[in-house]
Amino acid sequence: MNDSWLEIACDVPAELADVVAEYLTELSGNGVCVENLSVDAFSPAEIPDSPRMTVKAYLPADQDPAPKMSELQTYLRELAGRQPGLSLAQPSITPVRSEDWSSSWKVHFKPLRVGTRLLIVPTWEDADVRPSDLVLRIDPGMAFGTGGHETTRLCLELLEKIMDGGCQGESPSLLDLGTGSGILAMAASRLGCGRILALDIDPEAVEVARENLTLNDLGDKVECGTVPLESLDENFDIILANILAEELVRLAPSLAARLNPGGALILSGILAEKEDFVRRGFAAQPLEYRETNRAGEWVAILYRNQPPQ
Repeated sequence: MNDSWLEIACDVPAELADVVAEYLTELSGNGVCVENLSVDAFSPAEIPDSPRMTVKAYLPADQDPAPKMSELQTYLRELAGRQPGLSLAQPSITPVRSEDWSSSWKVHFKPLRVGTRLLIVPTWEDADVRPSDLVLRIDPGMAFGTGGHETTRLCLELLEKIMDGGCQGESPSLLDLGTGSGILAMAASRLGCGRILALDIDPEAVEVARENLTLNDLGDKVECGTVPLESLDENFDIILANILAEELVRLAPSLAARLNPGGALILSGILAEKEDFVRRGFAAQPLEYRETNRAGEWVAILYRNQPPQ
């Protein structure tokens, strides 16, 4: 595990935070952090409007940052050039350690209700739990997924809607692609899914997911791993894929192939401006588009496979 990192920080107008975050995700190959310095709660409903945001990405400390910093500076100049009068500050770069990045979550991550029954509680917080609550205790560590980000919340809300609708029968099987902290897989188990496979290309994320599953006494109910989607020969009743839009489109044939007849496919991690791109990318697949849910600048798309004849 890499303990030392280089933190790249970009101070940008709030309306550009999502596009800069997506660029930094692709540039760094790691997750990003978007900070609003006036935030005192993790729930988006409680975040006051702020004209500027700080978007942070992380590179291994043993990697020469000069080429990527040069690419980033060029991108920011081009981005500023598209809006007359806009000037963007130069990005900063600072050495940090993994534990510094991880513990920064704890300042803002508070108990959060998602949908009608899910209650997400950080391990270091107490919460007022109702009898009907499905509680998920989580420590995100270095992995993405607390429930607060729109992409995760959209997935959770659609998953709860599908499960409450009973369309997949009892104890449907589920694939969580890009599991991150494991929060979607844990929610799936709490909501009544049976066989659950949680995959991520990042071995450190898989370890975080396993720790969170153990914390919630779900370690024996969810299988975790780094197996590529293309290598699977198992089909599922529900597939959750909360990853980049471009990767969703690349994986479209494999996602469709792994979905059981009548199954549900939830796609998230999609900027609203890329919804058409994703829908065109899935147009050739034998799937029926059902709906698009929106939150902020993000969307989640629900597809259904054709039911058995």
